[in-house]
Formats: sequence, C-alpha cells, structure tokens
Amino acid sequence: MRRILALAAAAEAHRHRARYAKAETVLRQALALAVKVPGSNDLMVATLLNNLAVVHKYQGRFARAGRLYRRALALAEKALAPDHPWLAAVYHNLGGLEHARGRYARGEPFARRGVAIREKALGPNHPEVAADTAALAALLDGQGKYDEAGRLYRRALTIFERVFGRKHYEVAVNLNNLAALQHAKGDTLKAERLYRRALALKDKLLGPVHPDTALTLNNLAVLRKDQGRTAEAVSL
Repeated sequence: MRRILALAAAAEAHRHRARYAKAETVLRQALALAVKVPGSNDLMVATLLNNLAVVHKYQGRFARAGRLYRRALALAEKALAPDHPWLAAVYHNLGGLEHARGRYARGEPFARRGVAIREKALGPNHPEVAADTAALAALLDGQGKYDEAGRLYRRALTIFERVFGRKHYEVAVNLNNLAALQHAKGDTLKAERLYRRALALKDKLLGPVHPDTALTLNNLAVLRKDQGRTAEAVSL
C-alpha cells in the first residue's frame, strides 16, 4: 500500500508540472499494483482511475477520460454511501470533461449532482462547494444561462474571498470568468474592471509570462477589440 501511495503522489507532482506522459506511466504502475492487492480496496482503485482520467483530459483524450471517470464512479458507489463527498469530486470532473468538450448541457447534470452532494456534506460556505458552484456556473455560462451563472460565480467568489482572502488564485480565476460573462452580456465596462482585477492578481501570483496570465490578457484584448480600441488590443 505504501508503494501505491508513493506512486500516486509522484504522479500528481508530474501532473502539476504538465508532465502528462510521465504521470500516466506512474499511475498505470500504481493501478497495476492496486488491483493485485488481496481484497483490493475499491476506493483506492477508483481514486487512481479518477487521477488517470484527469491526466487524459489534459492530454485531450476525452473519450478515454470519460470511460475512466465512469469506472471510478461505479467502484466508488459500491464502496461509499450515495451522498459521500468523494463522489462529488468525480461528478465535478465529469462535468469539467463535458465543459472541455464544449458539451455544456451534457455536463450540467453532473455538476449539479456534485454541488448537491458536497453542499449537503460540507455546508454552503465551504471552498470545495464554491469550486463546484463555479464549475456549474461555467457550464451554464456556455449555454447562455447568464443570470444563474452570474449568481453562482458571485457566490463562489464571495466564499473564496472570505476563506482565502482577496488575493488568492481562485479569486483571480472567478474574476476572469465573471468578466467573460459580463462581456457576453454586453456590459463591457464591468467586464473591463473585473478583467483588470484578475490580471493584477495573476501578474502578482503567477508572473507576467505565465500561460494563465496570458489567458486573461487575451480575454481583455478581445474586449478592447470589440470596443474598437484595436491598437491596445494588439498590444495586449
């Protein structure tokens, strides 16, 4: 068991450094060991399957990720109560996968289930509930359900600011997403203010040349282009 845990931790470290092929290899080693353990722990295997699915999502191997998430969910449902918060993580990931595939309506039920489970277990003001809420908002945003999405983004933002403070990465992410929603609704002044807050945080937390900083720069550039301020858009 100790060897399996060590491999899982190493795989997570590789994933955070975007070494996806290496993370996949290490996770497959851990899975091969886990299924051979006498009286194999279904939850351990489910966790490894979930982690491998996350890696495949980042690799763009969406169909394979979906199959692994569903295998993980089936194993976990045998081992846990139907409202156990661990299940919320897989529902969150299934919703995120559909978001990555641009299939927002298909992802919405997964995200709603994740929010319901986690909120029941942890209460409405927990940061993990906020993360699930923001994920649901993104799926609604993609469908043009801007009013509910906006309420959920703001709810998540309030929780993150209360728990982590106003200068946390999760705050920057939610500011960026809320800005994009305001832009889509045509409120370019509010969108600009939110983008600039997000950009200032990302510059400070991640640095000016980080890809995540570039995401918000690009979004602000699109806003400037739509406002007819082409020179500033090009610069951004």
